[in-house]
Amino acid sequence: MAPKSKDKPKASPSSQPPPPIEDQFTSLNRHIQRSEFSQAVKVADQILSIAPGDEDALRCKIVALIKDDRIDNALSAIQSSQNTDFSFFKAYCLYRQNKLDEALGSLRDQERNSMTMLLESQILYRLGKMDACVDTYQKLAKSKIDSLEINYVAALTAAGRASEVKGAMEALRVKATSSFELAYNTACSLVDMNKYTDAEQLLLSARRIGQETLMEENLPDEDIEIELAPIAVQLAYLQQLLGHTSEASEAYKDIINRDLADESSLAVAVNNLIALKGPKDISDGLRKLDKLKEKDAPNFRLARGLEPKISQKQRETIYANRLLLLLHANKMDQAREMVAMLAEMFPNSVTPVLLQAAVLVRENKAGKAEEILGQFAENFPDKSKLVLLARAQVAAAAGHPHIAFESLSKIQDIQHMPATIATLVSLKERAGDIDGAIAVLDSAVKWWSNAMIEDNKLDVVLQEAASFKLKHGREEDAAKLYEELVKSHGSIEALAGLVKTVARVDIKKAETYEKQLKSLPGLKEVDVENLERTSRAKHVESAADLGASDAYMVDKNKTKSKKKRKRKPRYPKGFDPANPGPPPDPERWLPRRERSSYRPKRKDKRAAQVRGSQGAVVREKHETGVSGASSNNANSKSNQATSSKGTNQNTGSEQSKHSSKSSKKKSRN
Repeated sequence: MAPKSKDKPKASPSSQPPPPIEDQFTSLNRHIQRSEFSQAVKVADQILSIAPGDEDALRCKIVALIKDDRIDNALSAIQSSQNTDFSFFKAYCLYRQNKLDEALGSLRDQERNSMTMLLESQILYRLGKMDACVDTYQKLAKSKIDSLEINYVAALTAAGRASEVKGAMEALRVKATSSFELAYNTACSLVDMNKYTDAEQLLLSARRIGQETLMEENLPDEDIEIELAPIAVQLAYLQQLLGHTSEASEAYKDIINRDLADESSLAVAVNNLIALKGPKDISDGLRKLDKLKEKDAPNFRLARGLEPKISQKQRETIYANRLLLLLHANKMDQAREMVAMLAEMFPNSVTPVLLQAAVLVRENKAGKAEEILGQFAENFPDKSKLVLLARAQVAAAAGHPHIAFESLSKIQDIQHMPATIATLVSLKERAGDIDGAIAVLDSAVKWWSNAMIEDNKLDVVLQEAASFKLKHGREEDAAKLYEELVKSHGSIEALAGLVKTVARVDIKKAETYEKQLKSLPGLKEVDVENLERTSRAKHVESAADLGASDAYMVDKNKTKSKKKRKRKPRYPKGFDPANPGPPPDPERWLPRRERSSYRPKRKDKRAAQVRGSQGAVVREKHETGVSGASSNNANSKSNQATSSKGTNQNTGSEQSKHSSKSSKKKSRN
């Protein structure tokens, strides 16, 4: 028998030769076209195992990882490549991780083309540097980039340059209704310009266009509603601005309860609803804000997925509203922690300093709040306006008029405004410095005299300055101001004030000015001198000076005049007033023990009998009979007394009850 031949060992998969690299690139391209990014990463790894450092394979792997939202793995792949420069992809990954400063630094060494400039504009937008962002978009306007106008209009609106939106769209030759995103952004710019009706109409058009566009893409109804949630929130905000608070509140609640909105829209709806309620229902507001925070964070911190999707201003507003709720809830420890956290998160903003001052004022530390606000105003003079206004308010409320005056005096662009002048004068007057108040008025008069403005307020300032000086005994100075006011404006009020002021100093001069006053209609035929010579009006006797009969007649007439019309009594249903039946018991509302017909239950006397010898029983009976008779007499007397007393009480209660009924009838009449 021939020996069996041994089977040849099968080749392992690893020992099989790999497919040609051209086929692998074909497979890689097929996976990318089908959006199968995880499979594309595997094929790219196979190619790199055959050809390490292949630039095309590595680029495809990085793009596939970014498309698959595996940003950390993409950064690792970028850092592992030493020979190829992937700074643009690195900047994009850092942008996705919200490391904005590092992302911007990674772009500095890159060539300035449309792709790098577009990414730079998005980074600047998220950093809140809106003017630089708008400048970049203006440079990109000549390049043909799809949907560039959407981001351009959003940047202009966020930069506070909503008035330039119309010109920018005309330059780009696009209409607001070309897409629902552009219609939404344009409506936001109209809101900033206080054109609420036009904004509402454009938002409704954006919602209609969005529904048609997304239905053509065969998206489910829930996905369409989520995609259009920003429009719904903005419509609710418009209702809030128009003063329709109930409609806005219901819209916000509907968006929150249905939970068919993206994270950013839901956060804006929650914040706006809390701002709309104010200090009402603080605990509910805190619970709603807790849904937006990071789950594992010990302190309040917005979720990582939410922070990159909202602007810096929106984040700051949400944190500020939570801090205000904590102050209203008197949770001072949490408020202090949040203030310290906000100072680190927004170092270049004014809001953390204002909130820190609010916490100190709540702790009755107004002096410390004034010190902190003053230091910030000195260190950041370009941002000092709001801070100085807050410092003035805190100082005025704390009874420190000198500090309040000093703070307001440092805001140069509002010194000439009538409201500011009035506040400064009031502060000086409260501090007892009348000369300082007059100096403020003189400075304001000088400024408005030299101002070349259409809406000049010189007449208002002159009138108030003259009135203030006259009030504090400066008649000559007041007269000069009134004379200037009469010459420049010819005001009748100023002429009357001039006559009144000069009359205290020089009567003859006052009479000359008085002749310039126009005579009142109806007083031409009145002889003033004859009127002064006439006797005075007779004294009218009061009611106390009248006789008894006269006083009685007056009172009688008064009572007659006050008599009201009687109304027909209202009877219960089915009641016949002609046959009313037996009258109801007047004591029916009293407890049974308090009624006059009440008799307590009699005790059983047999329980007290004592059995014994016959003589003893007879003797005891006799004794008890005598004592019982006396006690019965006493009890009867006491019963009579109590019954009569109870009757009196019941009678009194009846009288009071009837009086209350009669008072009710009067009140109905």
